[in-house]
Amino acid sequence: MSFFPGNDPVPGDGFACDAIEHLIIPRSSDIGGFSVRRALPSIKRRLVGPFIFFDRMGPAILKADEAMDVRPHPHIGLSTVTYLFDGEIKHRDSLGTELVIAPGDINLMTAGRGIVHSERTPENLRGYPLAMSGLQTWIALPDQMEEIDPAFAHTAKGELPTFNDRGASGRIVIGGMGGLRSPVKTFSETLYVDLSLEAGARFPFDAGQEERALYILSGEIEIAGDRFAADQLLVFRPGDEITLIGGATGCHVMLFGGAAMGTKKHIWWNFVSSSKERIEQAKEEWRTGRFDIVPGDEEEFVPLPEGR
Repeated sequence: MSFFPGNDPVPGDGFACDAIEHLIIPRSSDIGGFSVRRALPSIKRRLVGPFIFFDRMGPAILKADEAMDVRPHPHIGLSTVTYLFDGEIKHRDSLGTELVIAPGDINLMTAGRGIVHSERTPENLRGYPLAMSGLQTWIALPDQMEEIDPAFAHTAKGELPTFNDRGASGRIVIGGMGGLRSPVKTFSETLYVDLSLEAGARFPFDAGQEERALYILSGEIEIAGDRFAADQLLVFRPGDEITLIGGATGCHVMLFGGAAMGTKKHIWWNFVSSSKERIEQAKEEWRTGRFDIVPGDEEEFVPLPEGR
């Protein structure tokens, strides 16, 4: 399970903490020329709260002759959330939005009935080595919101509340915790918190959220005697009090979750919907060029995957 000696469970053993419902090891994928680790959706778990997709991008170094180039592609029925630790990404979409996201900022793009966007290395950074590290997640929209008008919201790092207390520090990206609340608006109860723990530092993971999980970005974390390494996703049982403890080198984790979706959500490629028929409609619309174009990025696009 991990390379740390000691009390890690072996296959067949139970966790010391009964509050851990699933441990998910992400699978590697590729976007724009560098690898990402995809933790959701998985066989063990499709959603945690409204989060239906969870990608860990990097950390990686793009060489001077490399760049991130995710060509224009469509979405329906969800909000995409981009949050970086290193590097910059230029976002363009079919609403005419064009801006660069920097570490600590948050881009929340609500697709609703349909949007197209691209994500690329900014022109001024091409030709130089570039560190890239971050998260891209998708938040499924409630059924009654799936066909709303598309929208885009950018929130700068300085607008997000931060905390620093007894070895636990971080940023409230979405939702609220410990009396702090992010200004980022979502359509259902959502929690997204960037947390760093020094070695031995303790942090209570509030049981108030209906569904909760964490992704270990770096370091090691201890929970009720079990230790877990980087690039593991832990899903917790509802209602249980949990204390997170920084391991020997501390840890950097992302806490996330929120209210459970009341109905089943279908996901195919970049489309999310409570209706399989709606996804088939979106497939045909993209195949026949009926989505809007991205101003300033009209020459390329990601074709609909064939045979799926």
